[in-house]
Amino acid sequence: MRGLRGARAALALLLAAALAPGPARPHPQCLDFKPPFRPPRGLAFCRRYADFGCCDPRRDRALLQRFYRLSARLDGPTYAACAGHLQDLLCQECSPYAAHLYDAEDPSTPVRTIPGLCQDYCLQVWQKCRSIFRYLSADQELIALENNMAKFCRYLSLEDTDYCFPHLLANQNLNQNLGLVTADAEGCLQLCLVEVANGLRNPVAMVHANDGTHRFFIAEQVGLVWTYLPDRSRLEKPFLNISEAVLTSPWEGDERGFLGIVFHPKFKFNGKVYVYYSVEVRYEERIRISEFRISAADMNALDHGSERIILEIDEPASNHNGGELLFGDDGYLYIFTGDGGMAGDPFGTFGNAQNKSTLLGKVLRIDVNNNDRGPLYRIPPDNPFLNDPKARPEIYAYGVRNMWRCSFDRGEPQTKEGKGRLFCGDVGQNKYEEIDIVEKGKNYGWRAREGFSCYDKKLCTNSSMDDVLPIYAYPHKMGKSVTGGYVYRGCESPNLNGLYIFGDFMSGRLMSLKEDRATREWQYSEICMGTGQTCMFPGLINNYYQYIISFAEDEAGELYFMSTGVPSATAPHGVVYKVVDTSRRAPPGKCRVEPSPVKVKSKLIQFVPKEKLIVKTPTPRPRLKATAEAPRGGRPETPRTPAVDWVDQAPPPPGNRSRTPTTPAPSGRTPKPRKGGERRGQRRKKKPPGTAPPLRNGAVRLMEQRGRGRSRGRVEVYIDGEWGTVCDDGWSSLAAAVVCRQLGFPYVVRASKKAEFGEGTSLRILLDDVQCSGQEKTLLECAHAEVGTHNCSHEEDAGVVCSREEVAD
Repeated sequence: MRGLRGARAALALLLAAALAPGPARPHPQCLDFKPPFRPPRGLAFCRRYADFGCCDPRRDRALLQRFYRLSARLDGPTYAACAGHLQDLLCQECSPYAAHLYDAEDPSTPVRTIPGLCQDYCLQVWQKCRSIFRYLSADQELIALENNMAKFCRYLSLEDTDYCFPHLLANQNLNQNLGLVTADAEGCLQLCLVEVANGLRNPVAMVHANDGTHRFFIAEQVGLVWTYLPDRSRLEKPFLNISEAVLTSPWEGDERGFLGIVFHPKFKFNGKVYVYYSVEVRYEERIRISEFRISAADMNALDHGSERIILEIDEPASNHNGGELLFGDDGYLYIFTGDGGMAGDPFGTFGNAQNKSTLLGKVLRIDVNNNDRGPLYRIPPDNPFLNDPKARPEIYAYGVRNMWRCSFDRGEPQTKEGKGRLFCGDVGQNKYEEIDIVEKGKNYGWRAREGFSCYDKKLCTNSSMDDVLPIYAYPHKMGKSVTGGYVYRGCESPNLNGLYIFGDFMSGRLMSLKEDRATREWQYSEICMGTGQTCMFPGLINNYYQYIISFAEDEAGELYFMSTGVPSATAPHGVVYKVVDTSRRAPPGKCRVEPSPVKVKSKLIQFVPKEKLIVKTPTPRPRLKATAEAPRGGRPETPRTPAVDWVDQAPPPPGNRSRTPTTPAPSGRTPKPRKGGERRGQRRKKKPPGTAPPLRNGAVRLMEQRGRGRSRGRVEVYIDGEWGTVCDDGWSSLAAAVVCRQLGFPYVVRASKKAEFGEGTSLRILLDDVQCSGQEKTLLECAHAEVGTHNCSHEEDAGVVCSREEVAD
């Protein structure tokens, strides 16, 4: 029997051995602003980074050739003393922290010509080998400092000394679990996202044609399907529009509508596409499976007149409509139906799901190949109930409640282990949501069982049930409507290989399972959005809208999911996200695809991303006093109890466009500050007229060239009755965070240097060499040179840019 059992399955927060959590993770990054990788072959020159780093064999050879060219310019004694240093300096391009070593964490930063060096190492190199730098770098400012050891080494130092070479090689925090999936202290895997499409009305499915074009097609619940090209541009003309026939409504939580789409495995040759949608026929609600053909005039549109109805099933209620369509490796069409709706499957003696004479609550399998003549579909000869006179021959498996999103495993890329396994998320009733592996002829227990527990106790004790338990089930305190996902088998994020990633529609929780090959059990780990610097790569974001509707794969096997902030079939708030692991990427060029050309006859609408990376600086959270009173000026917050399915209870109103946060929210709700920091329901203490609070040592203000700055400006600090400036030696975002927090801004956008906001020439320079951890109350609590002592000029006055928004500049 597969899987975890009972409470263990619901509550286990285990992590696969390869994904073991560690301390707060650093930020490995290459000079191309992407994560490091494992080279496909060994490196001959920069061998230290042969297992993991930023160089492939081609770049390694280029560095070796440069070494030879530079070495030829050195005399014998210099070569003997300095060749090792020259190799070390060149090879830092291959370090997994190359972007930090070269101060190139983002594309807007000028790249250094020499990696950042630790002071002791720099002094050693300067004493014996400073002449090599004139060959390594064309930086005239550096060359001018060649004979001044202190200034030379200061110039080559890094603000963040943890990353300087060679100390970073021995830094346990930087090297522990390097190249493994980032996890927080509780084992929550930290992943990132790429926004792929937006402005969609409840995107229920995303599929590809498997024809080499790498197009993807996104279906909206209202009955439109859109064509997207590999560059994410959308065709103005829909691929399919059957919105007039589709039965749905603007009601939030309506489960009816356009629910599924799949391309025939031989679409490239026969042009056939199959869809699953709700209809009303003579005042009766039905689910309909139809076949369409591609238009002869446009490869990006279906021929709407070609529809052939393959199958229709009466729906006794408006919920539990199923909706998945898949083709298996066997070439047959799999159809996933719900149990007919209402609650508890109240139909007949044992319910629809256990009744093999009805098609509701089942996984069906039919043969739609070669159906241009004769019957629209045939029964596969090995269907399990083909010879049972009391059963419908279409049935492949039964005992399901409302499977929402299923997928076939592509198999491990090299060995193909796991290929063909059919994973499904089956939505629960009152207590549990479950993940099943569906196999031919098996009974998945509903309505006798919900998850691992009994729902109908009389049925549950029936020994003839012989039902299959799920591989995983979770309680409703974690989520109340499972959305099945995929086993990741893509190329770009190799550490995710074999991880089954799924979610919950109501709670917005992303989750994963990984099989222990030895025990055949499935280990659970939650997925969080990357915090800190985890997602600080170009184009990545770390937040998504709560209501997770569906998951998808593209033609290359990369993983996506769709969610919305307003789960209504008519609300254009749906977004498609691509899942990305920044701990390790595939080697350059390995995942390159060359899409086949697409003839476009419709106007193209270029993709414009709207979501942004949320950047948080560590600030202490205010402690909230327990109270039963609602804040004045607002209304008490009503507890939400989302139900099992969309129909059971509508989600919050459209105004609550909630976004899944990157960190757990505090248990209470902090009243939103008004301008000036006054909170609702709080009265400011009156002060005697004409009095001002005395300035304390360490107070700060921001100044610009034209006067006082609000959220940005030159930093001026008050010490012993005098205002003065701060030198930018050692100035960092951590020091800037201290200043911003003092001024009432919770977020720092960036630390400014080189008198960006003007020189404070009328003041003395009071602080130099300021080094902060980010948690200090004032700059005076940070490490710094003696007050008034400095070795800089006002050309190096430090500044900050603060924000009340948690968005990068």
